[in-house]
Amino acid sequence: MKQSALACGKGRLAEAAIGLLLAVGSASAQTAAPPSVTFTRDVAPILQRSCVACHRAGQSAPMSLCTYEDVRPWARSIKTRVVSRSMPPWHIDRHVGIQEFKADLSLPDKDIATIAAWVDAGAPRGNPADMPAQRQFGDDDAWAIGKPDLIVRFPKYRVPKSGPDLFPNIIASTGLTEDRYVKAIETRPVGLNSRRVVHHAVTFMTTDVPEGSPAVNPDIDLQSSQLIVEYASGKAPEIYPEDAGVLLPASSTLLMQNHLHSVGEDIDSEVEVGFLLHPKGVVPKRIRYSTHHGDPTPNPNDSLDIPAGSVARVDGYTLHTKPGKIIAWQPHMHIRGKYQCLELIYPSNPSNVMRRETINCANWDYNWHSVYNYKDHVAPLVPAGTVIHIVSWHDNSAANRHNPDPKNWVGYGDRTIDEMGFSWIGWVDLTQEEYEKELAERNAARQKKATTSTQQQQE
Repeated sequence: MKQSALACGKGRLAEAAIGLLLAVGSASAQTAAPPSVTFTRDVAPILQRSCVACHRAGQSAPMSLCTYEDVRPWARSIKTRVVSRSMPPWHIDRHVGIQEFKADLSLPDKDIATIAAWVDAGAPRGNPADMPAQRQFGDDDAWAIGKPDLIVRFPKYRVPKSGPDLFPNIIASTGLTEDRYVKAIETRPVGLNSRRVVHHAVTFMTTDVPEGSPAVNPDIDLQSSQLIVEYASGKAPEIYPEDAGVLLPASSTLLMQNHLHSVGEDIDSEVEVGFLLHPKGVVPKRIRYSTHHGDPTPNPNDSLDIPAGSVARVDGYTLHTKPGKIIAWQPHMHIRGKYQCLELIYPSNPSNVMRRETINCANWDYNWHSVYNYKDHVAPLVPAGTVIHIVSWHDNSAANRHNPDPKNWVGYGDRTIDEMGFSWIGWVDLTQEEYEKELAERNAARQKKATTSTQQQQE
């Protein structure tokens, strides 16, 4: 039977070790007073809902969290990770800015409290009759966006067991016979080994590929190509508003710029991109764009300067000359990254006073290049003349346990051991009339909510 068709399954720990730990855990649970929080009734539903999509056999997570036997040895570690909000991987600072996102992976406070209370009570099993049915996973569950309408798989590329970082360009045809618009997109390395060697993969669309071009290192002018999506380790899908999309023309070709690194054994890297498409013939109202924002200067090599043993701040600014709406934010740094913020500096008002607003901040974990897709009604509105300000902090000290060498200076570079500090921003353009209309609607909705709240307090 295929793994993808199985229910949530066993983890990778040796059965003997699990049995020993279970014997200790079960004995203590049987002698304790009746618990108020149990695994079967309270904790298992949380794990089934929020964790086992990754934490099951054959997936990227290091252990299964499907059954009590799987979970019990990891109870204290689970508490530590969920209380610190490092798991599930959702690193938005909950005390700053917007908190409404599509596909929010974070656990509610009540779920974190439940898991913590369960661990503090000795991680009791509870009544087996309370255990929910194991969650079933089909082939579609390999994709966070659901079953794609189009999957483009790129040719394999051999990464040797040692050597410098590699940056091959690889092409693959979309196979489309008519124009189609994208409404969601997901890039994923194929298999666990590919995930180990892919640092990032940036996909462009072009219709200008010479006949007979080789699959690897094609001679394509990127100036005539359109950026489609960027992938880095652990990245979630990009989800567009219903009225937005990106055109994939008929007979188009995808070019993927790869960044690969060796991990001690020969590995064939393979990457694929899945697309959800608007129905045939549908042309969305808006085009969805994605690009760098906040590179420190036109030449980042001149400004990213992180002395050994220090914490450094890097600021980058991008001017928007047209009104628009930010629909997604994705921080990007490397191993020494710690924290990043997205700020808008609005154009001056009649009093010549410029206003600034912090939209979001996020803690950084190199293993999770998360993209935060804003819910439509809170997606930041950007008036013409706004400066997008990206602030990045890098920790090059020994206090950063991920730092490979705190004794050396670090600057800008493409290698994994180098550093970067910018954001990928997804946005759509608006006309001035559209901007003013949506701004007025939001202000009216905000005023109505405030009035209703005041009335309820007075009653």
